[in-house]
Amino acid sequence: MCFSEENSVILYMVSQATVFQYRFAPGDSLKSEMVQMEKEIIFEAKHMRKEFGPTIALKDVDFTLRRGEIRGLVGENGSGKSTIMSIASGMQPATKGEMFYKGQPWKPATMVEAQDAGISMILQEANTIPGVTVAQNIFAGHEADFSRFGVINMVKMKRAAQKVLESFGIGHIKAGDLIDRYTFEDRKLVELVRCVTDRTEILVVDETTTALSLEGREILYKLIHKMADQGKGIVFVSHDMDEILEQCTDLTVLRDGDIIGHLNRSEMDAPDAVKTIRYMMVGREIGDKYYREDYDTSHGDEVALELQDVSLGRIRNFNLKLHKGEIIGMGGLSGCGMHDIGRIAYGLEKLEGGRVIRNGKEIKTPLAAINSGIGYISKNRDTEALILNGPIQDNIVLPSIPALENKTFISPSSEKRLSDREIDNYRIKCHGGRQYVNTLSGGNKQKVSFGKWTAKGSEVIIMDCPTRGVDIGVKQAMYALIEEMKKEGKAILMISEELSELIGMSDRLIIMKDFEVTHQVERRPDLKQTDLIEYMI
Repeated sequence: MCFSEENSVILYMVSQATVFQYRFAPGDSLKSEMVQMEKEIIFEAKHMRKEFGPTIALKDVDFTLRRGEIRGLVGENGSGKSTIMSIASGMQPATKGEMFYKGQPWKPATMVEAQDAGISMILQEANTIPGVTVAQNIFAGHEADFSRFGVINMVKMKRAAQKVLESFGIGHIKAGDLIDRYTFEDRKLVELVRCVTDRTEILVVDETTTALSLEGREILYKLIHKMADQGKGIVFVSHDMDEILEQCTDLTVLRDGDIIGHLNRSEMDAPDAVKTIRYMMVGREIGDKYYREDYDTSHGDEVALELQDVSLGRIRNFNLKLHKGEIIGMGGLSGCGMHDIGRIAYGLEKLEGGRVIRNGKEIKTPLAAINSGIGYISKNRDTEALILNGPIQDNIVLPSIPALENKTFISPSSEKRLSDREIDNYRIKCHGGRQYVNTLSGGNKQKVSFGKWTAKGSEVIIMDCPTRGVDIGVKQAMYALIEEMKKEGKAILMISEELSELIGMSDRLIIMKDFEVTHQVERRPDLKQTDLIEYMI
């Protein structure tokens, strides 16, 4: 398109949903300045409100996504960031408000309807179907594409699924295998394959990277940038500020169900961007102290937990001594064996050899672990750590029931008092202890998972990705609590895929690769992530 103005000519060109404006004065060459025009709006929400009983998740939100954007959404747990896109993707309806997708009114009834129309959402928690194959997970809801006269051609489905897996660079996952044999990370990659099709116009990534290794994250990052280059829209929900600033083109900040503000790429590149964003998120200064500032690795002489020559699967003759007042960190890539060590130490796995010892007694079951003063924060909180269809209060007090019993009677007021204390300590966003856990955000679920063991006063706590999906303010509070636990003489085994977290909090750091210990290092001020990565890959 070409239009003339006084003493100039303006040429408009369209490329991948982006409009470029060229202005030429008489005699100018084609190297004249190019100005990028505003991109086309692909999704818009107006006056969106969402209520969960007395809890208001979204108040009066206006949100816009344009083609070619990778828009970050950040905020504290329960700020409403996941709620916006769960409504857009058909997971739940809004209480009030309206939505528009590609210029048309939008009100999907289900996630399948939304995905068929081009809006897909990868959830934070596991969302695969157990007991069936990888292929059946990938094509769930689209079995008719492989059916004739009501009979599904499974060979054709598996062949198509394997082709898609290989196109994503994850051919090590076999379409004919049962989904249950794969790790949590691989199952998240299967979800990614299921969500992204040729029809996808908007991809919502909701805290997905917390479940992925470095390789898995790179696969996801390449995908979202490729989609953005094609004029698709990406919404990226994350608590990882470094990740947000590196991967996103734009940023929206929420607090308590309201949108506080937006940042463009140049504002995100500013030297004080992180400080600005954090202040917008919480409405106050976070402070500089984050991890431990001391380098005192001393601890008690008493061994609080010991693994003696334990063997399970590819883990052979593993030994560990955890002392009172000691924080041992375990790091590595997902699938290296460190998560298995946590499960072994809590009695979740039947050993092929060796023993787990606490106070001179062998730990063979989770009940024995709990009774001996061991707590366990599972990475897979929805399936192993929490009763989702139960109240917050019941989840928090469950390990403490024997201590609350008076003969055969448990005082309801004692339960409530204990639960309310942890709700206050962790600032769990809820309308009371009777609210069901499945109505909470991912980060608030994690607070409940953490709180049930601090409520019990466990002397040994195994923490598997303890701050996964938790916002910056709560992370800071959790780190302070862990530091205080060390001072009180509690023993902590911290398993994490975040090296910065391990370096910042551990007295001793163990790195694993291929189910073996490849490196151990004591806490020191000059220790960096680059010093450890070579032992992981």
